[in-house]
Amino acid sequence: MLLHIVWDPMREIIKDIQPPVWYSLLFASGFIIGYQIMVHIFKKEGKDPLNVDTLTVHMVLATIVGARLGHLVFYEPQRFLADPLMFFRTWEGGLASHGAAFGILAALYLYSHYFVDANWSPFRFKFRKERRVGQSYLWIVDRIVITVALAAVFIRFGNFVNSEIIGKPTESDYGVVFARVAEEIIEDSDLGVESAEASKSDSEERLEPGIVPIDLTIIFENRQLSEPDARKIAETRIKSILTRYPNVNEHYAEPAGPLNYEFKLVDRKPTLIVHTWGVVRHPAQLYESGTSLLLFFILLGIWLKYKDRTPEGLLIGIFLVWIFALRWFHETFKENQVDFENDMTYNMGQLLSIPLLALGVFILIRVLLKSRKSS
Repeated sequence: MLLHIVWDPMREIIKDIQPPVWYSLLFASGFIIGYQIMVHIFKKEGKDPLNVDTLTVHMVLATIVGARLGHLVFYEPQRFLADPLMFFRTWEGGLASHGAAFGILAALYLYSHYFVDANWSPFRFKFRKERRVGQSYLWIVDRIVITVALAAVFIRFGNFVNSEIIGKPTESDYGVVFARVAEEIIEDSDLGVESAEASKSDSEERLEPGIVPIDLTIIFENRQLSEPDARKIAETRIKSILTRYPNVNEHYAEPAGPLNYEFKLVDRKPTLIVHTWGVVRHPAQLYESGTSLLLFFILLGIWLKYKDRTPEGLLIGIFLVWIFALRWFHETFKENQVDFENDMTYNMGQLLSIPLLALGVFILIRVLLKSRKSS
């Protein structure tokens, strides 16, 4: 029998202090480490490492703007057209990796073909068309995808920490119960709860495949809370949260009937231990993070072996084929992001992967034909 885990980390690095959150730290870490890698590459190939500063600005803006715009255009076009300012309300969530990919490819074209002259008085920018010496478009995208693959590792792990982009139920004991959503609702309620924490149960009972027993421990702040009052909260409010909240029901499978729980005093604090059930899901975020890490080592290994002799287009071609062929596969384990995808044979993530996968195949064929001609 395969094992499952109950996953319920805090989004915040320090409880009740926001920001920073783990996702933001991991997102930034991808760029920080990627910056150091690009400086190393530029130095090894005799390029000016100061150019990496300009390149990083292009990358950061392209990733954030492209990912945000991609989500709104691909997944919420009607809302976006009705309310374009929602682009700036990033706290509402919504980033699309396909949008980031298109944005990065466009931004790197601007980097390799244009210079930006800044005049701070008066404040204005002017684009000057001029190619960067020794940094063709394919040369730069070949190097940058090494760092993009690494950034994808951090970003997808950040999604895992946040319990975002969840996988489909495994219908087995293998997988992850994303338990934090109910904990947050209970902790943020007006019930006077100090903490709520889910954990694996010792019980071996099963309702059905993929539904596993978990214990939800709820500790109250008020030491004077009576046992009858605590039991009333459990049987009404806690039961309601576990059964009537759609986002909770994605991860909990609380059955009909009376709530199964115990009342205890832990360090003189009233405590409920609720025996409920969790839905085991695919850790789809980790699938993508793991395959991106493997891709990073492959691309870095090729560059370390060939450096400036790396055939132009080879690394970006491998990157596009690897990422978006696997993205098609990974999507089969994920829940759809928006409701309209439920009526589609292939979801939006799979459809958007087709042009980028085709581009990768085209580039690799071009590299192969070019290498044959030169040999």
